[in-house]
Amino acid sequence: MLFNSFQFLLFFPIVTLIYFLLPFKFRWFHLLVASCLFYMAFVPIYILILLLTIVIDYIAGIMIEKAHGKGRKGFLILSIVANLGILCFFKYYNFLAENLNIVLHNFNTLPNIPLLKIILPIGLSFHTFQAMSYTIEVYRGNQKAEKHFGIYALYVMFYPQLVAGPIERPQNILHQFHEKHTFDFDNCKNGLKLMLWGFFKKIVIADRLAIIVNNVYDHPANHSGIALAIGCFFFAFQIYCDFSGYSDIAIGAAQVMGYKLMLNFNKPFTSKSVTEFWRRWHISLSTWFFDYLFNPLVTNLRNWGGANAIVFGLLLTFFLSGFWHGAGWKFMIYGLINGIALVYEYVTKKRRKKIFSKLPLYLNNRLSQILTFGFLTFTWVFFRANNIHDALYIVTHAATGWNKLVSAAGIKSLVTELGANDLVYGIFNLCIGILSILFLEFLQNIGKEQNNPIAFLYIKNNFYKWSLYSFLFIAIITIGVFENQEFIYFKF
Repeated sequence: MLFNSFQFLLFFPIVTLIYFLLPFKFRWFHLLVASCLFYMAFVPIYILILLLTIVIDYIAGIMIEKAHGKGRKGFLILSIVANLGILCFFKYYNFLAENLNIVLHNFNTLPNIPLLKIILPIGLSFHTFQAMSYTIEVYRGNQKAEKHFGIYALYVMFYPQLVAGPIERPQNILHQFHEKHTFDFDNCKNGLKLMLWGFFKKIVIADRLAIIVNNVYDHPANHSGIALAIGCFFFAFQIYCDFSGYSDIAIGAAQVMGYKLMLNFNKPFTSKSVTEFWRRWHISLSTWFFDYLFNPLVTNLRNWGGANAIVFGLLLTFFLSGFWHGAGWKFMIYGLINGIALVYEYVTKKRRKKIFSKLPLYLNNRLSQILTFGFLTFTWVFFRANNIHDALYIVTHAATGWNKLVSAAGIKSLVTELGANDLVYGIFNLCIGILSILFLEFLQNIGKEQNNPIAFLYIKNNFYKWSLYSFLFIAIITIGVFENQEFIYFKF
């Protein structure tokens, strides 16, 4: 079920109302059933895959806690192998088979490996990582094994963050399912505010920008360089508003019922380096890779020397994070480019600090933000392009055709080329939508609540507060896209 659908408009208030009307002892069952229905709205049969992984990890958690010595590690390995095995089969089997077939064809050896007609279950990468974090934390002694099967199943299947995160840790969310949540007006109000902001980012900005972005990326050879550059620029805001919009709706929906999910985005476009960006973007995934891959890897490679271990750890971690995003070489290139950037920043940290210290602080910060955003926009070309060939075409041609901006006729033809319905929508996409995000988030760096990425939702002045809420609501109703477009990260 999509958040931006009529079904969810009915599902959410009904589920929430019943949740508060039910006695506490029945609430976990109600949420579990609701979560199953929410997931089965996509492909019903795939609920069985989720059930299989839940049973495996539930048993593994209990056995890890009971076992001693090597037995504990054995149960952990079995759990991880089972989870990754299911993920690899559905997500990477055909990719690996296709590439092996190319190798076999070149050597004229064995017959082709058959390809399977399988569909990737929605959110498999997300709930696989969440399930793995549970068994790893039980193994490390940071989390008690959950004895209540229904509560553990709810930990994996909790509908707000089931298909696209945030990827929760058991320490944060499991105990909340054992706690009684009474209706709290502030939680309800603040949760609905966050959901409104998420819907605005998804329906008004992301889905309208998608019209132009899809037009450019689907046929890059048919567009001038300036159109390609604008498409790349728009995609940066599309993916941010799409994914962070989902996270806002998820966190807000959970908050209405009294549950607190982790922050997943924290004004990432204010980042002054790629390293800082990955501390602010998809935080639940970045911290997952840091805690469960990068940190243990570097610890075990200390005999290489600190610098070499960190360099290798960064490259491998981001290569694999790229592969996590999708079964394709373009995703591995995307991850590797980011890994190389982090290695560069790590190796040149002192030298760059010395150079930039000669600039005024404000100019230093703005220049760093512009360079960081430009680099990230470049990397997202490989993320979004249909294939590596298209990505390379866009990168090598985006600097051409800018002479269209020097005349009114050229600008009008550019708007038509981009696929905007008319000049008004083109101006809206570029000015109203994007600038509203920049205005509301960038300006929060000034003031006491600069660490709160949604501080603007808690304006105390009634005039400004209701003006903002009215603007968001009216924008959703009047210029939102209501075609039930999937969230970008559903495919991962």
